[in-house]
Amino acid sequence: MKTLVAAFLIAGILLMAVFAYLYVKYEAIVDRRMAGPIFNNAAKIYARPQIVSVGDRTSEQEIVGYLRRAGYSEQGKDSDSPIGRFRLSGASLQIMPGEESFHLADNATIRFEGGKVGSITLTGKGGQTLNGYELEPQMITSLFGSEDRSKRQIVAFDQIPKDLVNAVVAIEDRRFFQHSGVNYYRLMEAALTDVLHGHRGQGGSTLTMQLSRGFFLSPEKTVKRKLTEMLIAVELEQKFSKQRIFEMYANQVPMGQRGSFSINGFGEASRAYFNKEMKDLTLPECALLAGIIQRPSYLSPYRHPERALERRNLVLDAMVETDAITREQADRAKATPLNLAPPNVEASDAPYFVDLVKDQLSTQYNDSELNEQAMRIYTTLDPDLQRAAADAVEVGMKLVDEQVLKQRTHKARVGTGPAAKTEVSVDSGPLPQVAVVVLDPHTGEVLALVGGRNYGFSQLDHAIAKRPTGSIFKPFVYAAAVNTALTGQMISVGHNAPETGGNAPPSVDTSGAPVIFTPATLVDDSQVSIAYGDQVYEPRNYHETFHGEVTARYALALSLNNATVRVAEGVGFGAVAALAKAAGIASVKATPAIALGAYDASPLEMSGAYTVFGNSGVRQSPFMLKSVRDAHGAVLNDYHNDSKDVLDPRVAYVMTTMMESVIDNGTGATVRARGFTAPAAGKTGTSHDAWFAGYTSNLLCVVWVGNDDYTDIKLAGGSTAAPIWAEFMKRAQKIPRYADMKGFPAPPGVVDVQIDKVTNRLATPACPQTYFVAFIAGTEPKQTCEQSFSDHRGVFSRILGLGSPQPAPPPDTNGPVQAPGAAGAKASETAGQATADAPAGQQKKKGFFSRVFGGKGGDKDQKGTGVNSPPDKGNQPPQK
Repeated sequence: MKTLVAAFLIAGILLMAVFAYLYVKYEAIVDRRMAGPIFNNAAKIYARPQIVSVGDRTSEQEIVGYLRRAGYSEQGKDSDSPIGRFRLSGASLQIMPGEESFHLADNATIRFEGGKVGSITLTGKGGQTLNGYELEPQMITSLFGSEDRSKRQIVAFDQIPKDLVNAVVAIEDRRFFQHSGVNYYRLMEAALTDVLHGHRGQGGSTLTMQLSRGFFLSPEKTVKRKLTEMLIAVELEQKFSKQRIFEMYANQVPMGQRGSFSINGFGEASRAYFNKEMKDLTLPECALLAGIIQRPSYLSPYRHPERALERRNLVLDAMVETDAITREQADRAKATPLNLAPPNVEASDAPYFVDLVKDQLSTQYNDSELNEQAMRIYTTLDPDLQRAAADAVEVGMKLVDEQVLKQRTHKARVGTGPAAKTEVSVDSGPLPQVAVVVLDPHTGEVLALVGGRNYGFSQLDHAIAKRPTGSIFKPFVYAAAVNTALTGQMISVGHNAPETGGNAPPSVDTSGAPVIFTPATLVDDSQVSIAYGDQVYEPRNYHETFHGEVTARYALALSLNNATVRVAEGVGFGAVAALAKAAGIASVKATPAIALGAYDASPLEMSGAYTVFGNSGVRQSPFMLKSVRDAHGAVLNDYHNDSKDVLDPRVAYVMTTMMESVIDNGTGATVRARGFTAPAAGKTGTSHDAWFAGYTSNLLCVVWVGNDDYTDIKLAGGSTAAPIWAEFMKRAQKIPRYADMKGFPAPPGVVDVQIDKVTNRLATPACPQTYFVAFIAGTEPKQTCEQSFSDHRGVFSRILGLGSPQPAPPPDTNGPVQAPGAAGAKASETAGQATADAPAGQQKKKGFFSRVFGGKGGDKDQKGTGVNSPPDKGNQPPQK
């Protein structure tokens, strides 16, 4: 007996010694871990301020919701926020920015009338009336750590909704506020279940044990780890209050994945799943977050909504059992759908945009400085436009995938007779990628950016990847040519008739004669061969179709390669390169290949270059950062972009009118076919990749579609990138502050002239077939269409008064716009041939009797009168 007692005492002493050793060991580990900041702070990235203007269609509740999301509190109901406060009284909303506001602006009162903003007045300045007022910027996301690509928003216990605390306790640890770190009864119950079922499926861990595991231990399930977990849990309970432990748990708990980022803590989870601040969570939303804790991936409400809904309802039942809520509250909550934020991470978090912002910040700050000091980073991003861009990509890339699948699918007839069958095979190939960049053309602010179709799949930002620009470069060729008219310089662009004030009539062959270049200048679109060094450059036209003499505006609208190369050759490749470099396209060289966009540029670079056209000749460099401030709102750095005069405003306007033709009846007619009707200008591009660059009076957008492996996508910009552009613009126009897409105003020194299609001279009532062209004042035609008439009838016709002394106009090709595609391209190719005049030598002459009696036997085949019929609304030329 004595031996047994002695053995028991010795075993007890040894056990106590081991326990003491382990206790001291892990106490030191806990102390070291808890000595500094438990969690790294995260820098926060904010969007650009939203402007509320008088007349905007919005309600009091919409503005209140915006202010809450921006961190404002309601005066008299919430604790005061340092960001700002608001007070709603009937149809009057008072906004009071706080000491940590972005603006530090004066208080303002917004009054609403009939669903609109009726008036905006400043408070304390004699009631000064305003037309618009900038609201507080909203947070987009927190900046992630480079080492683990995780996101977390630190919250305090008193910021956690009571419903969320009750939900977590009810489903995870009902005796949390009673036990000392370990729930021994639950632990034994779990162990018994494991033994009876022969597997280790039950945990029995309390919230404190889960916290100790997440902070100090690996996730493996062993007896040793469980014992260590219990020991650390006891130590945590002795060092911290229950509220502090729950706060640490709320910031540490893994809550799933969003894109390529892991979501940690309830603060980040509330934004990821519901796009709202944690304080604004509802009861069913709190129950869902509590339910996800068990298995975040398996219970993901995006991938497995049925599982998530079932788990949420289980949490609500558990809350009833713990008397946290009533049965009636639970039933109402169960009837609520999940109401998740859109799953598109590109729409809400703008990850490619954030990556670029982080890259720019890294030149001045390191990660630890940004995050540990909880810096506030204010950007140019517009969340509404970002959602519009992401949605447009989602819709448009489905169309691209359908075209690629059709292109790669092959059918073959196998066998003969009754046993014959059709086999379908699909070629393998890369998944097309996409980039969208949206700017304010007047400031250079990057308002939205999508760098790929799925950030979780690939973090490669295609918005900054350099690719051959293709035909979206052509406007710079024509701009260089139009620019020569400012000095009266004459250039040669092929077989030209000097229609800009010369004395020779259009029928006179002035082959190669220099002219003042205008949109109505005739350019020779026949095969061109240019010797460059020891090589010969011979570009091809799309569909191998040549149009003879065409106007410059028509050549751009149809994206005619040979005509464009002639223009570039006429103005000089060096002049084109100089203009492109001034606009921000650095890679170009003065070679014939420059005319067709052979040199590389990124979508972001091309968006900056196109501001030259959309901003009256002034280039605005794209920028994304506006200000960096400390945690209390003090300014550390403000940022501004560069602007540069590149083109005369008159040249920029003339180019805009030429690019309007691209969209109205050129290769970009897809834009109109998809229902976007506001005034717009743009250009399609097709090289290895597909492009569309275009702008309205208030937005500029560049879209790129292509393959990562640099293989040819073999699809035109008009059928791939242009639909995405159109879908974005349609969505943008529904946003009140972008709805007013006006026509492009002409600057002084530009005249819009009505031109006769037949003669390319000033139209009169005698010449009914006309179109309007913008000219730099002084370069417009001086002669009228009647002055160029010559009686082409035979002697008998003139004696007998038969026929018409005027030449027959080109065939009428007006018709409905067709969406580009296989059938549309073929039909439009025919239309393009019908409207483009062939050189004079190719004209089919009338027979003798037809000339005498004024018959029309040869008119239907006559395709040339020495002039070109410009693109009319409804003509759909070949895609490019």
